Amino acid sequence: MEVKTAIRERRSIRAFKADPVAEEVVEELVQLANMAPSAGNLQAREFIVIRDDRTRESLAAAAGNQMFIREAPVCIVVCVNYERIANYGARGRELYVFHDTGAAIQNVLLAAHDMGLGAVWVGAFNEGPVKRMLRLPKHIRPVAIIPVGHPVEQPKMRVRRDPSDILRKESW
Repeated sequence: MEVKTAIRERRSIRAFKADPVAEEVVEELVQLANMAPSAGNLQAREFIVIRDDRTRESLAAAAGNQMFIREAPVCIVVCVNYERIANYGARGRELYVFHDTGAAIQNVLLAAHDMGLGAVWVGAFNEGPVKRMLRLPKHIRPVAIIPVGHPVEQPKMRVRRDPSDILRKESW
């Protein structure tokens, strides 16, 4: 699939079939996620693959009972690693790690779509319970949950703003 096609056709999927996602497919998604650019090529991100029913149920609860998280056969929790970004100081901790994880998350979403899978970027969750259930050390912070699975359907594209509404042509 061409990149432009994947960008145009990808949708946030919140309904999944019960079919499992092969381990090698999930590993490839993580490898492709880590191909995303990162500040200083420090790759200050971690990926935790969750297949266990109880853990996915706990993730869903921590995310305001978004039960599609539980229904997806696999979830990838994307985390920042503050130790790896430390030499960039406050700007690295407060900004670069989120650029890095955002780029990695987009790679997962596009690659999953290319593989015929569905996925959605979930940022709305209570960090404390997620950090505790995954036993994350202080320097690792969860920033997104990506439920992945075979989609039940392909939703229609939502309306996007016209480029004239978002593009500034004059110089600063």
